[in-house]
Amino acid sequence: MGVKKAFTLCLVLLLAAVMAGCGNNGGGSNTANTPGGSSASPAADAGDATAAPQELTKIKVALDWTPNTNHTGLYAAKELGYYEEEGLDVEIVQPGAAGADTMVASGEAAFGVSAQEALTLARLQNVPLVSIAAVIQHNTSGFAGPKDRNLKSPKDFEGKTYGGWGSPAEEAAMKAIMDPVGGDVSKVKIINIGEADYFTAVKRDIDFAWVFYAWTGIEAELRGEPLDMLYLKDYAPQLDYYTPVLTTSEKEIAERPELVKAFLAATTKGYEYAVANPAEAADILIKAVPDLDPELVKASQEWLSPKYKDDAARWGEQKAEIWKNYADWMYGLKLLEQPLDADAAFTNDFLPGS
Repeated sequence: MGVKKAFTLCLVLLLAAVMAGCGNNGGGSNTANTPGGSSASPAADAGDATAAPQELTKIKVALDWTPNTNHTGLYAAKELGYYEEEGLDVEIVQPGAAGADTMVASGEAAFGVSAQEALTLARLQNVPLVSIAAVIQHNTSGFAGPKDRNLKSPKDFEGKTYGGWGSPAEEAAMKAIMDPVGGDVSKVKIINIGEADYFTAVKRDIDFAWVFYAWTGIEAELRGEPLDMLYLKDYAPQLDYYTPVLTTSEKEIAERPELVKAFLAATTKGYEYAVANPAEAADILIKAVPDLDPELVKASQEWLSPKYKDDAARWGEQKAEIWKNYADWMYGLKLLEQPLDADAAFTNDFLPGS
């Protein structure tokens, strides 16, 4: 699983569809008038056996990619009844051609999975998305290649071929981690491989790519094809950004703040369950998505579960300096036309305990 889906779908396909649909009612699939309950009459006293069951509020959550261990907390919250406890009937959907950001901004989905880099660019194009939780506290992505390419330092990228998806941010990120160790990014051959599979591409025409270790790295180990992984955060602090994040729209926040709070209350419990119970959480994801490789899911979940919360005071917490540092770096490279209002791009206000 590379970073390309979270980046390309959110950036290339985002604007045209979003701006046409932003006038829709936030969470277009929702049927009830209140977030934690419904438009039905209040429930009778607990002792009244004839009380009608609570009508649940139906919402969609759009993933950024095919289901994987970044998403386990969502599936755990659904399977374990945490959403139902909050009065929600949650449907987890894949993004389709439009992408999750477009679905959320247009109101087709109330919530979505995205990444800080995509949301940063979207905000500066007046796309009304807001990050409401960091799924993982630190960036687990980086540049990786098979062991036989001998990538022990970013300087070793020189003379090698990198396979990417055509974004200027790729070369910028490569330069950011090569410069401190005396590397020269101009000596890297960069080609566009689009959505090509990493394992096929490194056997065919590239030496390294940008991947998430929790999925591609773990799969490489299981295949007996171990890789050298150079994490972005280890070489450039400004690249230790939040990826993935959970998003909603400004409209959803303004019109149904209690729904946002209810969604995050349940989702937090789902990710906390995955932190404490990686094996059981993996089983939940496998049950929900039986096409996934069970061995990969279990190994990935074991590696990733401690990283959901990591050193944060609570799951989902985001820091303004993380948002600002990344945006300032992009602005300095002229990848952004103007500075980002970091405080408007994210909020911790709906996390439990806020």
